[in-house]
Amino acid sequence: MTATEKNPIFTIEEQYGQSIWMDNLTRDLIKSGELKSLIESRGLRGITSNPSIFEKAIVGNATYDADIEAGINAKKSVQEIYESLVFEDIRNACDTFRSIYEESKGLDGYISIEVPPTIAHDTEKTIEEARRYYQQIGRENVMIKIPGTSKGLPAVEQVISEGISVNITLLFSVNSYVETAWAYIRGLEARAAKGEDISNIASVASFFLSRIDNNIDAKIDAKLTKGVDRLEKEAVLRAVKGKIAIANAKIAYQKYKEIIQSDRWQALAAKGAKVQRLLWASTSTKNPEYSDVMYVDELVGQDTVNTLPPATIEACADHCDPASRIETNVDQAYNLIESLKDPDIDINLDEVMDELLSEGIDKFVQPFQSLMSSLEEKVKKLATV
Repeated sequence: MTATEKNPIFTIEEQYGQSIWMDNLTRDLIKSGELKSLIESRGLRGITSNPSIFEKAIVGNATYDADIEAGINAKKSVQEIYESLVFEDIRNACDTFRSIYEESKGLDGYISIEVPPTIAHDTEKTIEEARRYYQQIGRENVMIKIPGTSKGLPAVEQVISEGISVNITLLFSVNSYVETAWAYIRGLEARAAKGEDISNIASVASFFLSRIDNNIDAKIDAKLTKGVDRLEKEAVLRAVKGKIAIANAKIAYQKYKEIIQSDRWQALAAKGAKVQRLLWASTSTKNPEYSDVMYVDELVGQDTVNTLPPATIEACADHCDPASRIETNVDQAYNLIESLKDPDIDINLDEVMDELLSEGIDKFVQPFQSLMSSLEEKVKKLATV
């Protein structure tokens, strides 16, 4: 038995139609050849990145110093130096995944890079930056990440119509996902109406998981800590712990199936359009009581993507249990979501989703600003050497 035959990731991809991407990118990973090795040994089909990942990669790492010094000598601004570092990593990663992009006919092999999170609520600026990132990186298999905010979705529609592949990120609610799917469809329709090719555009809708359970579990634990007046109430509360994110994702997948059966989608599919796949994000479990591959095993399904941090990739390669579970217990998923309205639970899911979106933007803004500050300090330090 070969290593790939033993690895459940290959079974997930080959038998069940789900692609595994990695949520991590560093220059060391690319230059050492480890990324290429992970493609071969772990079946990686793409990469997602975010400001937090780049902050960890660049700050305190001497790997980038020569390029920073070159930027200083070229009298580049801190912003320009940042982009030169990140864009080079993205280009090199795109080149590493190019064969997968070609072999999959543009379905996989993408490297995602996010527009600055500080412009999440500015439609026009998001459009401008998405265009600029795409043009300056200069790779067909780059995917521009745009937050799924009310101001982000019109930008998604516009850049899709311009032929740019997009990863819509920070989706928590089913309604937000549905709005995202229709933004993609409208963008394709606008492009098709101009007589332009729509077969070479790809999109994923990044649906976040563990953050939902972390938030709801904390609310449940707070209620349990206060004490409950009867055992039945305690049982009702405990029954939803660690289950809402997966239930929510299963419902989103049902909505996806409805959308691709619509006449509007079928008309686009006839012109060669690719489906916008749901991408499961935030997939590392924070609670040690839960399986470390819970958000993989429970959401394997056709035409989906799961982006995993390195530790979860290794855990999955070791002990994932591949089976198509995305459409199992769907009625139970609806019941679980409905149960949050039970007076014994009383958690407003819409409020949780709004809270998580706001927090999610902050969680990208903070490391982005921290990275820019740290880079500025590094520039000053290297400039005086």
